[in-house]
Amino acid sequence: MRRTKADAEATRQKILCAAERVFYEKGVSNTTLEEIAKAAGVTRGAIYWHFANKTDLFLALHDAVPLPQEDMVAREIEAEAADTLSILESAMGDWLDVLAADEQRQRILTIMLRTNYDGELSEVLTRQKELDERHNVLLELAFSRALAKGQMHGSWTPASATRALHWMMLGLCTEWLLFGRRFDLKVEGRDGLRRFFASLHAPTVTPVAAAAHP
Repeated sequence: MRRTKADAEATRQKILCAAERVFYEKGVSNTTLEEIAKAAGVTRGAIYWHFANKTDLFLALHDAVPLPQEDMVAREIEAEAADTLSILESAMGDWLDVLAADEQRQRILTIMLRTNYDGELSEVLTRQKELDERHNVLLELAFSRALAKGQMHGSWTPASATRALHWMMLGLCTEWLLFGRRFDLKVEGRDGLRRFFASLHAPTVTPVAAAAHP
């Protein structure tokens, strides 16, 4: 019986769903392709039809969790009158909202956080570093624009603001995913972002203050 593209895609998705479940339960290093094939109800050959190896399969799961909408953020911060810091704060908050509501994304990120990337999985770490670097370039550009417009406090540099935001988002997600979801990610995450971005904003100069300091 001839397989259609739709059949092939359905099989691929079945394999990915099974890999997600088994990786989450056992960890990536402790999982074999035979176990994934059994969980998916397919042959090992079917896995090799779609994926070169376990690393390739893990990369496909990795790519299923995109970063915040980079293209949209990039377009918005280019606008001359854009409140760059508010755009970034909103984008980060929206991403936390999506994570809090999306159980599949939670499982995949948990798998990624638990994984030892030595050996055959080093390619996944390389991919993650490339994505992080691309994301950080966008953030640093945004913070540079905010500083040039006088929106950001001069005590911050674009590089230091980028690192601080990266560490904050990583810490929030790691703490929430790996330690029992002990706080409300949407509420406390957005509150933390609000306080962080408040520290970035340049002080507002009132007309009275401006007159006092010609």
